[in-house]
Amino acid sequence: MRQIFGKLTKELLEHTSPKKVGKDFGYKVTKFSHLVEHIAKLSHLNKDYLLFFRGQNNDYRNKADASTFYPSIYRGERITQAELNYRFDMLNSASKMLSQEFKREKLEGYTELARKKYIQWSILQHYEVTGTPLSDVTQSLRVACSFAQMDNPKSTSFIYVFGLPYYTNRISINSEHDLVNIRLLSVMPPSALRPYYQEGYLVGTEDITTDYESKGELDLNRRLIAKFEIPSGLEFWGDGFNKIPKQSLYPERDILKAICDQIKDNLKVDVGNHDLGHFLKIWSEVESLLLNRARKYIRDVYNVRNALLILMKYEPKVTRVFKELDYLRTFRNKLVHNPVSIEPEELHRQTSALENLIAEYKKNS
Repeated sequence: MRQIFGKLTKELLEHTSPKKVGKDFGYKVTKFSHLVEHIAKLSHLNKDYLLFFRGQNNDYRNKADASTFYPSIYRGERITQAELNYRFDMLNSASKMLSQEFKREKLEGYTELARKKYIQWSILQHYEVTGTPLSDVTQSLRVACSFAQMDNPKSTSFIYVFGLPYYTNRISINSEHDLVNIRLLSVMPPSALRPYYQEGYLVGTEDITTDYESKGELDLNRRLIAKFEIPSGLEFWGDGFNKIPKQSLYPERDILKAICDQIKDNLKVDVGNHDLGHFLKIWSEVESLLLNRARKYIRDVYNVRNALLILMKYEPKVTRVFKELDYLRTFRNKLVHNPVSIEPEELHRQTSALENLIAEYKKNS
């Protein structure tokens, strides 16, 4: 998504700058009414954008020590390609199950849901079934503050303000800013109560899944305009305002929640040919790497097992890596000769382990 830098009020400029908002501490506001006044001024200054909000218990930061807001499917410092592929396999499986349940229950909008991935992803993200490339935001400052304080044992909570393009449709795609913005109230069936109480929206980078040039382009911090720190106690609300209770933000009599909980309990993916092929492709590269490396010490080496034994002897600093690769060699043989005995989770785990071992070996050799 495209990077922006918002315009700040005089008070905020004394605390931070548009380019340092993510790295600096949140601007402290003690009352909800004062926060509303700050937002009013920011809205006036940033006329080119609609302001959206997100409330959190913690100010999560990346390696650059800046606030970070990756969509759930991309979270983690070192996500291997195998891990990412697996997460999207899970998402695709959950999407299919959701479409089937909508059709079986004859829920309103099931034909449209079957055709549009963004509606499927919106439901799965909002009901926390599995990771998606979308992030939750709201246009309600009261909702954001209520979420920030919910179940928060700490004395302070955080409110983030994002500048997003004006939306024109239920699912608005802005190619200029590489953003998709989904209004949950317009894509959910009436039986889905949660998004109506939360006034929720979902935002993500347009048309990017497992392939991207830089992971940073997927971080919603690229649209961050302001960051506030508020008290977690009821004194924050003052007279005339009140916190939205948890049972209202998460209503129990939500039919769609029951469907999504069932999907979450039954969700799994099958071992596909591309998963097998990906592991075997990486293993082929590993074999070539190990054989060539071992032949620097002993010329006549023709199998991986012998190459590993030689390398354990001549490169003792990375013996642990070689032992792990020897274990993966036996897993590779099992995968080739009896693939039906391999669970998808195990294949995904071992593929990630293989990629990490290669990276570690190259770094230390």
